[in-house]
Amino acid sequence: MAVLDVFIVNIAAPTVRADLHASGAGLQLVIAGYTISYAVLLITGARLGALIGHRRMFLTGLAVFTGASLACGLAATTGLLIAFRFVQGAGAALMLPQVLSLIQRTFTGGSRARALGAYSAVLASGAAGGQILGGMLVEADLFGSGWRPVFLVNVPIGLALLALGPRLLHDPADAPRPAVAPRPADAPRPRGEGAAVRRGGLDLPGLVLLASAVLLFTVPLVLGQERGWPLWCWITLGLSAVFVALFAAYETRLASRGGAPLISPRVVRAPGIPRAVIRIALGMAANVGFLFALTLHVQGGLGYGPLRAGLTFVPTAVAFGVVGLNWQRLPARWHAATVPGGFLLAAVSFAGAGLALRDGTDGGPWLLVALAASGAGLSLAYSPLLTRTLATVRQQDAADASGVLVTAAQLGLLTGVAVFGAVFLGTADDTVPSAGASADALWVTCVALAGAALCGALTSLVRRLGHLR
Repeated sequence: MAVLDVFIVNIAAPTVRADLHASGAGLQLVIAGYTISYAVLLITGARLGALIGHRRMFLTGLAVFTGASLACGLAATTGLLIAFRFVQGAGAALMLPQVLSLIQRTFTGGSRARALGAYSAVLASGAAGGQILGGMLVEADLFGSGWRPVFLVNVPIGLALLALGPRLLHDPADAPRPAVAPRPADAPRPRGEGAAVRRGGLDLPGLVLLASAVLLFTVPLVLGQERGWPLWCWITLGLSAVFVALFAAYETRLASRGGAPLISPRVVRAPGIPRAVIRIALGMAANVGFLFALTLHVQGGLGYGPLRAGLTFVPTAVAFGVVGLNWQRLPARWHAATVPGGFLLAAVSFAGAGLALRDGTDGGPWLLVALAASGAGLSLAYSPLLTRTLATVRQQDAADASGVLVTAAQLGLLTGVAVFGAVFLGTADDTVPSAGASADALWVTCVALAGAALCGALTSLVRRLGHLR
């Protein structure tokens, strides 16, 4: 539900605009408000789970998400819908990181690998699933409700999970802490210890710095294309890098003083984490960039309705889910090749989809093959990567690692829409194109997507060269 709601509104956007008489900026905020608050609060949600309890925080986030979904579905004005979308994103940010942390702290060995495989398959399939479900619900127009079921569909699911969660979810007991000799009464208190205790382990300055960095990064990416990339977009993107540097310096200093940083530098420097962040961001950017550009092409250039446009992505979603759940059945000696092989398959499939549609037709069976191959390739690139990376993370670092990786995925999604959406719209001259012009724009975008996927494959080559040295 958390990932699906990033995308489900896209296909419903024209209906929302007509029904609520939303301005262009208002419609942007309806779509982007969820994404902004979701991305900004993900790491904070992971840390709150570690402090308060992953089970309790999951249920809290689920309750907020479900209530906000109901409010979105009943919203009578654009302003109310925007406000409730921000709340919905906050609920998702509290809920989603707890899933990964609970898996890390509950399962071991093969059970953990299977659980992580299911998690990654469902998470990344949510992108295509949102397009499919959104098209079906808008086309059905249940009881004349138009766009509202794209939000209301979350309510029965959320209520069922809230009823089952207290019985099915358990917070694993933390490993006992080693005994520490009592400190003499007159001994000086280490610097930063009192502040960390008073904050209850929540690093508020770090939270402000990180939230500022993510906000400065996400807002221009979400709004830049529609506004024509004005100067303030580039300034805020530059400032986001400054705040990332300030955050990293502050967290390192806090950790060295014995404080409780929002993200432990030890986790960020852990073997495999930096490369995994880059690969996950690349994979998610390519995934959503392809879905976004293809949606624009089939609805704008080919004139598909919401249902047909949504159903176009069934092969991608099915292939992603099937591969994500079954890649571990491959011989163990093949596992090391799954991630680069997945990126290579995705690159070939993007080029194949562009070629199948380049003549302005519907692509026929070749498009179906390319769509299924893209889902399989991206799943091979994502699912084994997530599973193997988290298998190396210590249990006490599960919350930090889950927050970092999920945030990387979310920022990848935002970057993919901004970058590849700009490529498509810029090539199509930002107009409502003919089938031929739209197909040309899609071809250029698919070539760019193939290049991004190849970069993901080359990260394995970089690692091997490093080992040789």
